[in-house]
Amino acid sequence: MGLSHYSGLRLIAACLMGAAVAGGHSLPVEADRAAEDNNPNAACAPCHQEISDAYSRTPMSNASGAAADRLMPADFRHAPSGVHYKVFKQAGQVWLSYERGGAEAGRELNGRQELKYFIGSGKRGRTYLFERQGYWFEAPINWYAKKQLWDMTPNYLSAQEMPLTLPVDPGCLHCHASEVAPALPDARNHFASEPFRVGGITCAACHGDSAAHLASAGKVHLANLDALPPLRRDSVCLNCHLEGQAAVVREGRQLGEFSPGENLFDYELFFVYQSESGSGGRATSQWEALLKSACKQKSGDRLTCTTCHDPHRSPTAAEKVAFYRQRCLACHNQAGFQNTHHPENPDCTECHMARPPSNDIAHEQVTDHWIKRRVNKERLPLATTGELKAVGGFAAGQRDLGLAYAQMAARGNRDAAARAIGLLHNAENQPGEQSDHEIHTQLGFLEQEAGKTQEAADEYQLALSADAFDSLAAGNLALIQAQQHHYVEAVRLWSSVFSHDPMQLAAGQNLAVVECGMGQRDAALATLDRLLLFAPDNGRTRSMAAEIRSGNRSCGDQ
Repeated sequence: MGLSHYSGLRLIAACLMGAAVAGGHSLPVEADRAAEDNNPNAACAPCHQEISDAYSRTPMSNASGAAADRLMPADFRHAPSGVHYKVFKQAGQVWLSYERGGAEAGRELNGRQELKYFIGSGKRGRTYLFERQGYWFEAPINWYAKKQLWDMTPNYLSAQEMPLTLPVDPGCLHCHASEVAPALPDARNHFASEPFRVGGITCAACHGDSAAHLASAGKVHLANLDALPPLRRDSVCLNCHLEGQAAVVREGRQLGEFSPGENLFDYELFFVYQSESGSGGRATSQWEALLKSACKQKSGDRLTCTTCHDPHRSPTAAEKVAFYRQRCLACHNQAGFQNTHHPENPDCTECHMARPPSNDIAHEQVTDHWIKRRVNKERLPLATTGELKAVGGFAAGQRDLGLAYAQMAARGNRDAAARAIGLLHNAENQPGEQSDHEIHTQLGFLEQEAGKTQEAADEYQLALSADAFDSLAAGNLALIQAQQHHYVEAVRLWSSVFSHDPMQLAAGQNLAVVECGMGQRDAALATLDRLLLFAPDNGRTRSMAAEIRSGNRSCGDQ
């Protein structure tokens, strides 16, 4: 077994399935078994009963909760991997079982995992979350509502092995749940207790903290979202409905600190290729397409998400066509237009808002908000090269643009790698940027990919000085140390990475290889056993563990 180079970046994870954003159901937590009357939305209902009742039925209100609530059982076999999955309830608990029967020797699989929470209202999709040793993961299977089927989670439809180390990201949780806990510093999916306390998106998520409003019996007003400056108004929605090809958190900012009424772009910038067509077929990138539409360009700041969408109420299937037609007619209200413009088909979206397949979520469609005279219902092309620009026309500094190009480089764009190196080196030399671990880590990765080993090692050292838990920097620096036969230092670094972040499988595998090579048989087996706890279907790990235990591989003879 050779050593593995780390590929990829510490990116914001793509949103979990069920992205029809996420209502106020208190969850059973270990430290505080919250009662039903502790629902944070309940305080709003006495004065806003009609809104509260309607909102409680929306996908946003029901975008997450305890796994046992509205359980969606699963029973399907994934052909490429041969794994049979089931989701079921037993003795009040919800379980995911996985089994590969009749497999060749070494590929047998049989186990189960308790599921704690669901993510996704079920309107577009659903998945489940589970916990191991304080680390939280997404189940490897998803429910896809458009096709009414269970399948593997996005990007794993053809996986030959069961992926069981898909980390839960706080950025995704913020769009599906409320009172999300901050992740511990060592791993983005490591939480001190439960990852969130309240299921669904609550009133406060859009309207802000209501404590003063309630304490004053309504005399202290909540923010009037419609009266906010346009960017701050729109940020309430864009916090979850803007994706871009690359997203870069601004230096010194944490996305979890964003509050309604603030400017999202003070926290994060989103980048797309200039040649991109509308939303690029991404499931949660409606805003990028809308910015190109004649409707938005002629209406300017008057047109926002709530011009067409009521966040408090979802129209029924029977109401939907008339509901959205009236939104169109509010602007297209010239005399006689309503009666003469396609009276035979009142569904405006049929001609002007295509629903092509999504490029980033399987079995899903994108409602293209680039509102055109005539639409193409084929899959929208996804640009993969060229110049990046910030969505919304914002100026991007060398740091943020360089990190965006680095994300594109990690997807195989060589031209983006050259651009990223130049921008990040310039940013690195700016006053105050020496402590920005993201700059150093991505520069190290790019230099290592270019074969500049010493330059990469220097950058990784700077990154770790700024953030000792940067697993990409530590893991790849360990690889350099091992290649230079500094095995003790390599073991120290990989041990730190894998102990703090067990989803870093490459670190664990490399650690086991070096431990075995140094004659530390028991340590290597302990590392491999921990790997199999988190990734029981990892063939490489299973093979090495079997070889050592059978004596076919003698540690110390490497």
